[in-house]
Amino acid sequence: MGGSSGWYYFSLKISEKLPRWNLFFSTLQGQMPAGGNSTVVTSSSSHVPSQQPPSVSLKGVASGYRSPLEYSACPSKGVFIPSPSPYDLSSSSRSQTSMLGDGEVQRDNPPVIGGSIDTINETQIGDIPPRLPERNFAGTPYVPVYVMLPLGVINIKCELVDPDALLKQLRVLKSANVDGVMVDCWWGIVEAHAPQEYNWNGYKRLFQMLRELKLKLQVVMSFHECGGNFGDDVCIPLPHWVAEIGRSNPDIFFTDREGRHNPECLSWGIDKERVLRGRTAVEVYFDFMRSFRVEFDQFFEDGFISMIEVGLGPCGELRYPSCTVKHGWRYPGIGEFQCYDQYMLKSLRKAAEARGHTIWARGPDNVGTYNSQPHETGFFCDGGDYDGFYGRFFLNWYSQVLVDHGNRVLSLAKLAFEGSCIAAKLSGIYWWYKTASHAAELTAGYYNPCNRDGYAAIMEMLKRNGVSLNIACVDPHSLNQHEGFSEPFADPERLVWQVLNAGWDVGLPVISENALPCLNRVSYNKILDNTKPVSDPDGRHFSSFTYLRLSSLLMERQNFTEFERFVKRMHGEAVLDLQL
Repeated sequence: MGGSSGWYYFSLKISEKLPRWNLFFSTLQGQMPAGGNSTVVTSSSSHVPSQQPPSVSLKGVASGYRSPLEYSACPSKGVFIPSPSPYDLSSSSRSQTSMLGDGEVQRDNPPVIGGSIDTINETQIGDIPPRLPERNFAGTPYVPVYVMLPLGVINIKCELVDPDALLKQLRVLKSANVDGVMVDCWWGIVEAHAPQEYNWNGYKRLFQMLRELKLKLQVVMSFHECGGNFGDDVCIPLPHWVAEIGRSNPDIFFTDREGRHNPECLSWGIDKERVLRGRTAVEVYFDFMRSFRVEFDQFFEDGFISMIEVGLGPCGELRYPSCTVKHGWRYPGIGEFQCYDQYMLKSLRKAAEARGHTIWARGPDNVGTYNSQPHETGFFCDGGDYDGFYGRFFLNWYSQVLVDHGNRVLSLAKLAFEGSCIAAKLSGIYWWYKTASHAAELTAGYYNPCNRDGYAAIMEMLKRNGVSLNIACVDPHSLNQHEGFSEPFADPERLVWQVLNAGWDVGLPVISENALPCLNRVSYNKILDNTKPVSDPDGRHFSSFTYLRLSSLLMERQNFTEFERFVKRMHGEAVLDLQL
């Protein structure tokens, strides 16, 4: 999430027509916005794209494709459809800001302190259209703004890296009246060498620095590895003692159909298995969270720590690692099911036996590979096995394991952090959303084909645990359109609004973060529109926003001036240079 892990899933290419909430999906019969091409919904973390997805050529028409008119006639999920925004620009007038991922080398331009606008390369800053209309956010609700700290702010020895330089940047953030920062507490750093031996030294020094500056703190409990994906500029593996267990018992990790193990995070199959030196996985997570709560008790008591986000899977998100770059996945591949370790297969056998069909104790065998397209498979194509008796059984089990894992960990987090605000993060897996099966969502554990709401059960679970929903805010100008991937198959806009409405329907507070670094006014205006929807009949808005992420590029004078202006508008303050 947030400061930590976030879906590197290349570019959430959201539709060129973003929000205003004036129509229901169910009332749209052939009135879908044209052109829903994308921009990324990724996340804040170790998985931020540093490049555009490789181009993909879609030749011919897939059997899973529906025209906009046909698709809107499918059983609907009852979500709002945003209407065109005044901030939408044609491709010819779109900002050409260069958006660099966390893993890219930043230029050594001087920071805001003593910096000069003359040092800014024009290609880094989006040109602001001279007569671009802007909403006046003066007097709107105050939305707190946090800034994610760099992934490597604490090194593998749990030491604070370059505290003097960080202090200068934090003072600049404070001058812009940001409310606080977000930081990852990495399991692989704190409990690196032996079970229940925790080293919080670097975090203690960092937190004290932030407290002296009167900056609040959002903390991510990061139980996944950082490194090996697009945008990763540091490597933080799981604890050494966990890796040792994995060498003799690799089934503690998620496993695909070919038997390849993924050490990015622990399999949910061992949530209740005592295979970690006498502890179950959820006990390990709980002990870590409890140690943090005890160690930083005073920071909780005085309200300095404002939120805890709990990592629930790869990149800190509640999903399966279905699209693994290490195993060859590339956008827009459908990914693969991750249920072939011995513990997940044991769970599947029990479910099949309880159903009275022991032959169903297996994963589907006609699902293609990581980079397949839905129409190329017997399982995900229109009329495919995903909608048959066995397919529905398997997908119900697979998605329920995801919900159960989230429930177990969050219920313990609620116990460890009693009285604190807790958040959980979901992925925005938008590609193949306009096909019947929603294949990429299915392999990630979101059972969300066109005739079923796959997010309702997740939201009910979050509601039971009193947890806020975090989902990345989509900005269509962060990346240029991906010309190689045909728009009708992807719909990030509708996916995001489906998830948002599923959360708001059960009364969840919603927090957000930007998908990719943004530096120009057009991108900030989009975020503001998403954060405070102008036409929402209930006046709903995000509870807080976290900016991805602190960097030397943000600190350049012109870029920081735009950011400072954005913070004022998020806080509901007036700005003098409003373009009307």
